[in-house]
Amino acid sequence: MSPVREAPWVATTYFGEGLPYSIVHQVSAELFTHFGASLAAVGYTSLYGLAWNTKFLWSPFVDMYGKRRGWVVATQIALGLVVLALAAPADRGDLGVVAWGLIAVSIFAATQDIAVDGFYLDALPKERQAAYSGLRVAAFRGAMLVGKGGLVMLAGLAGGWRWAFLTAAAMMLLLGVGHALFLPRPGQPPRAGSSYGQAFATYLRQPKVGLVLAFILTFRAGDALMFAMSAPFLKDLGLDLTQRGFLSTWGTAVSIAGSVLGGVVVSRLGLERTLLPITILQSAAIPLYAWLAWARPGFWVIFGVVLVEQFVAYTGSAAFMIFLMRRCGAAYRASHFAIGSALMSLITTGAGTVSGLVAQRVGFMTFFLLAFAASIPGVILSMFVPTSRIDDERAQA
Repeated sequence: MSPVREAPWVATTYFGEGLPYSIVHQVSAELFTHFGASLAAVGYTSLYGLAWNTKFLWSPFVDMYGKRRGWVVATQIALGLVVLALAAPADRGDLGVVAWGLIAVSIFAATQDIAVDGFYLDALPKERQAAYSGLRVAAFRGAMLVGKGGLVMLAGLAGGWRWAFLTAAAMMLLLGVGHALFLPRPGQPPRAGSSYGQAFATYLRQPKVGLVLAFILTFRAGDALMFAMSAPFLKDLGLDLTQRGFLSTWGTAVSIAGSVLGGVVVSRLGLERTLLPITILQSAAIPLYAWLAWARPGFWVIFGVVLVEQFVAYTGSAAFMIFLMRRCGAAYRASHFAIGSALMSLITTGAGTVSGLVAQRVGFMTFFLLAFAASIPGVILSMFVPTSRIDDERAQA
């Protein structure tokens, strides 16, 4: 298949990943806030992330039963139908029904992630998987912008949430039907075993597994702490809601550019040559926030620093996705990628949980210096983790 035909489905499948993620993590918080839910209730929406944290527990079933293409289509149609069913209760502010419905959305969305990631590895030749990693992240971030910006704005313009949910449902249903018709049909990958535990056992038997797991758990630790406190920090610097919204929009655009650049650089130069310098750049950008906390400059200086950090961070995200892909064995691609990405999300959830308490105790400048310190282990480990494909390593063993 030519790159001209590959890029569209890579973009649409990862847009399909990002939209329900935005509904669960961003749109839900806006909806609950709109209807006067308590701060505690709004905070509880972060618990929907548990579906992504634990998706590795059911990922072997995606490998063992059916084809990943079929799972992609089925989960997208299911998501469209559930979001459609939530349009009326969301419009009238029935938060109990919406809360339970979003549990279903989160489970279907996490399952879709497993299938899409596995399908990506099935359908693309190994030599082109890295080239599209930036497009994957860019499409996902674009969908989040549609959710956080477009759907929320639509709810405001329409005077209610019905049209926002109807629009989201229509997009997911169109994606499901379109992918059923046009998504490529790759050859059958090596068949996964019938044992549920085999997916985990094969992942843990990879070369240098201790280094791999430690790197996954530390690569985003500093960024996870920093991002969790970004909104209250910017508010503390004196930015009003309009300025923060303006900055968020530009930050998303720059993060998309960073994602694409990261994928292109790693594809052309190789992960083995680029992982360390990209990890160093990602870590080195964090102290810029400590400087902001100390200097408290004007808006446009803050604007520039945030854009630089967003660009570097998402360049790192693209490289990290390539690393996770190379840790996937042929027979368990969906499961292995789910294990790696779930471990990454666990550290993000954990860092977000403690970030507020730490920042409140030590102040923002010290907090961001601690975030920088938390990023150092990932830099060190990037010098030692294996960067070749896991199947190639096993063949040479």
